[in-house]
Amino acid sequence: QVQLAESGGGLVQPGGSLSLSCVASGTIFRTIAMGWYRQAPGKQRELVATINSGNSINYADSVKGRFTISRDNAANTVYLQMNSLKPEDTAVYSCNVRAYQDYTNWGEYWGQGTQVTVSS
Repeated sequence: QVQLAESGGGLVQPGGSLSLSCVASGTIFRTIAMGWYRQAPGKQRELVATINSGNSINYADSVKGRFTISRDNAANTVYLQMNSLKPEDTAVYSCNVRAYQDYTNWGEYWGQGTQVTVSS
């Protein structure tokens, strides 16, 4: 099994910055992709950013130019640096990892989520 431990998040004023991190542990042979999703109250969960094993990155249009995703392959860790935060970025942010546990079996795993609130 794979466990995800998220950290970061909290309350920040509009225009501020926050950083999230997510460490994947357990039976990991190779990660396929790591990323962040968010869900605001009353809304569906949406992709924020993903990065795959080849370092190909995908951002939601709403965060391009403000958020930066990165990963440390050796530490199975993914980061999300969030700058110029807006009230509409308020949501629960969840880490997502797709990883092989051996040569043939892979799974998709989710973190518990961390609250990000942007408010004055």
